[in-house]
Amino acid sequence: MSETPATTADTIEPPARKVGLIKAAGIIGILGGIALIIVGIVVWVMVSSQLRAENITVPDDAMAFQGQTVAGPFTAFVQADIIQQHALHASEGKTYAELAQDDPVRATMMNASFLRASLFTSVVSFGVAAFAMGVGILSIIFGWAINRLASVPVVVKRSTLTTV
Repeated sequence: MSETPATTADTIEPPARKVGLIKAAGIIGILGGIALIIVGIVVWVMVSSQLRAENITVPDDAMAFQGQTVAGPFTAFVQADIIQQHALHASEGKTYAELAQDDPVRATMMNASFLRASLFTSVVSFGVAAFAMGVGILSIIFGWAINRLASVPVVVKRSTLTTV
């Protein structure tokens, strides 16, 4: 009995699973990432413009950014720090809680505390906006990768056919 030589043929098979849902997840990731970046930018600009509208200038005795308008996370942080220093100087080193209830400097300490809390809230807002933009960038990258992987061409397998 003689064997005929082995022949090879390419067979084209469809993907084993449907990839439509995976592609949709990739597209949603990309769109979600774009939305996060836009929202992050909007929040950053809004907080910055609100701070700028207050016309707060960092004083000359601050640790940095002297003479600059408070409009960003670093200038807000420095301004909060110098407010604390000035308030402690006015209270001779005592905090709001350490002052007697009838001490007139207590109102100054309270106002300083409120101002610092507001400035630190803006610092946190800038951080959240930056975080949202970073997650948006990652979401776009992951969404693109998922979509790309789901778009892999049809699997081509080489099979060996042997006839007798």
